Amino acid sequence: MLKKTFKMAGWTLLGIITFLVLYLIAVYLISKITVNSDVAQLDEKDAIPIYILSNGVHTDIVVPIKNEIKDWRNEIQFAHTQSKDSLMNFIAFGWGDKGFYLDTPEWSDLKASTALKAAFGVSSSAMHTTFFKQLKEGEDCKRILVSKENYQKLITYISNSFSNPTNPEWLEGHSYGKKDAFYEAKGSYSLFYTCNTWANSALKAANQKASLWTVYDKGIFCHYQ
Repeated sequence: MLKKTFKMAGWTLLGIITFLVLYLIAVYLISKITVNSDVAQLDEKDAIPIYILSNGVHTDIVVPIKNEIKDWRNEIQFAHTQSKDSLMNFIAFGWGDKGFYLDTPEWSDLKASTALKAAFGVSSSAMHTTFFKQLKEGEDCKRILVSKENYQKLITYISNSFSNPTNPEWLEGHSYGKKDAFYEAKGSYSLFYTCNTWANSALKAANQKASLWTVYDKGIFCHYQ
């Protein structure tokens, strides 16, 4: 009986290791495949600037707070932030696991239960929004010009990611700093659908260059070198 137990444990461990190796290979290879590689170059006067912004792990989609197509100020309110500063020009959207967002401000705070729920898609999600006055382009911040038509598609994608697209539900009392807020969102985080998968799908929805599939930020940014 003991021999059978060790044998089964060995096969289980081998299966886990094999899965992880195949997963990492797939993550690397598939993320290199570009979709919408033939996006037309636009003039400034005919386009709306958006940004992809990374903190080294997580990707945000950044858009103007207000233009002729969308005014976010009634839905994502300055009053929901600690600073309540209304002199802002851009708003960043980042979808993610609610447990990671709200209960894990530092990696040292990460609990095994939170990680397991996130990995296997059994937890809820949240949208993190951050206001910016300006952004500085660099390796971790890329500016993209999109047509008005594609910008509308992007806005629709972002709005539909909230649990209530027309009236986002504010998660009061939660923030990382003075200019951000959290809201209830749809969907579940998993090994196959992460915060970066969401951002990558946002670019796809807007018909912009993106990875075929990715779970990490470099899978997006490698297409914007």
